[in-house]
Amino acid sequence: MATLEHRDFGSPDETRRPDKTTVELVNMAGGQIGRYTFQPGWKWSDCIKPVVGTDTCQVEHVGYCISGSIHVAYGDGTEADITGGEVYRIGPGHDAWVVGNEPMMSVEFQGAANYAKPGS
Repeated sequence: MATLEHRDFGSPDETRRPDKTTVELVNMAGGQIGRYTFQPGWKWSDCIKPVVGTDTCQVEHVGYCISGSIHVAYGDGTEADITGGEVYRIGPGHDAWVVGNEPMMSVEFQGAANYAKPGS
């Protein structure tokens, strides 16, 4: 028997809204897929750190940037911009911020279940 699931971010199962952040989650295949929107002026250490209480983001992200751009930085000096059209993997231990005046929108297939969740 065939198995088929399909969902629409227009009706998410959960929405998280820290400062300058919208995380919309849909349940799929026993996990969660997230659509993230970060507004201009968003910075992880300003907007998400107060929610999760860690010094850096401890989530492993695997996703696709739909539009906009973020800059990702690690304490060891590793840095990169992620822009619309790129697929990415960002390991734990980073800070990040929106570059420019356009919101950054992405879909993540790994990391969404715990992102911007208090105590995660």
